[in-house]
Amino acid sequence: MTDDNKNAYETEAQEAVAGAETPDAAQAADAQAEAPAELDPIEVLKAENAELKDKFLRLAAEMDNLRRRTEREVKDAKTYSAAAFARDMLSVSDNLRRALDAVPAEARAAGEAGFLALVEGVEMTERAMLSALERHGVKKIEPAGQKFDPHFHQAMFEVPNADLPNNTVIQVVQDGYVIGERVLRPAMVGVSKGGPKADAPSATENAG
Repeated sequence: MTDDNKNAYETEAQEAVAGAETPDAAQAADAQAEAPAELDPIEVLKAENAELKDKFLRLAAEMDNLRRRTEREVKDAKTYSAAAFARDMLSVSDNLRRALDAVPAEARAAGEAGFLALVEGVEMTERAMLSALERHGVKKIEPAGQKFDPHFHQAMFEVPNADLPNNTVIQVVQDGYVIGERVLRPAMVGVSKGGPKADAPSATENAG
């Protein structure tokens, strides 16, 4: 074998060895790249702590909302639980008032002691009933002189009056009542018509 052939043979052998080692090196590099990096325990604890803190804050907010909602529902239950009963009692009070209004003034003046005692007894019953309702949050609406408010008043008729602002309540046909912040029964009223456009005080303004 000549020297040239010998050198060529050695070169080919070296290249073959290098080519055989290259895939293994590449695979090792890929495996090292795919291996997960080791996590820092402190960072892991920080992340877990932040997550727990967020969950705690959310839970605390939900509990606070639940407490507020429960308190509001309990308060409303106490305030409005008697609404249906109060409305029925107002009907009884209306009948007492109709009975009293039906007694002529002349009959009162000339009435016997027994008759006058009966009238006074009915009046006392009416006052006691309205007083009991007021202790349970029922209050009378005082609409006279106020601007008509459909939330508190029910217009029954109009009365021409050029001296009062338009839509001013000038007559109360039936008293209205509220319980808490809710209307138990609107006041039935007559309102002015044809006056100036300047507004009369509203029921809301007077309530404030």
